[in-house]
Amino acid sequence: MNHAYLIEQGLAKPGVTLRYPFDPAMPVLFVGSKMFALLSTHGGRPSANLKGDPETNWLLRESHPDTVLPGYHMNKRHWNTVVLDGSLSEGEILDMLEESYRLVCRNLPKAERPPVQQESR
Repeated sequence: MNHAYLIEQGLAKPGVTLRYPFDPAMPVLFVGSKMFALLSTHGGRPSANLKGDPETNWLLRESHPDTVLPGYHMNKRHWNTVVLDGSLSEGEILDMLEESYRLVCRNLPKAERPPVQQESR
């Protein structure tokens, strides 16, 4: 798993854009005006900050203490930093990416929600 693959998977979702609001070396996936995946490094290893349900975040951190960490420079209850070192399966990481996207879409103003999100409500 790497940043390029996560970007490819993220951009396949409705309404997603790739931006660099913080640093040219730090890609961020947005849906509407909100970010749902910040791609960076943690301890020299590629990582992704992803939003999640607080209870699920806690369970993931307990199950994968060296790979899923409280979100670096983020609300630590709602965000995880996921180290992309091969410890988690591709499916697990893509599930976390999907959950982050879904949670952020849910809180977007109606005018900013991607069409698929509006239809499901």
